[in-house]
Amino acid sequence: MADVVPVQSAEQRQLPELLPDTIREQLPKLYANEKLGLDAPALVKFFSADSGWTWYASEYDGEDVFFGLVVGYEIEIGYFSLAELREVRGPMGLPIERDRFYEPKTLRELQEEHLKQRGAS
Repeated sequence: MADVVPVQSAEQRQLPELLPDTIREQLPKLYANEKLGLDAPALVKFFSADSGWTWYASEYDGEDVFFGLVVGYEIEIGYFSLAELREVRGPMGLPIERDRFYEPKTLRELQEEHLKQRGAS
């Protein structure tokens, strides 16, 4: 009988840290980009590989709360939590990941891209 190699769960694999210090230090504090509105850059992207949800952060309170764009059932500007991103799992049990290849864009650009993908204008 052939050797069976167990499938590693997402927790067993070495996933990159959700918010490394290098990114944490670059994110402006909450309300720092208030005057920029939708023209504020989103510096980090988080995603769920098995649900289609995506979170873009443009500001961070330094502890837990982000401000940015959330793409899920709707496309919304608002607040989300690092603790929740660490805890939530998609339908297949996969954890939220940080897109290590993401290139920053403004919230406006991201919102428009996602609206186009959904056929809205």
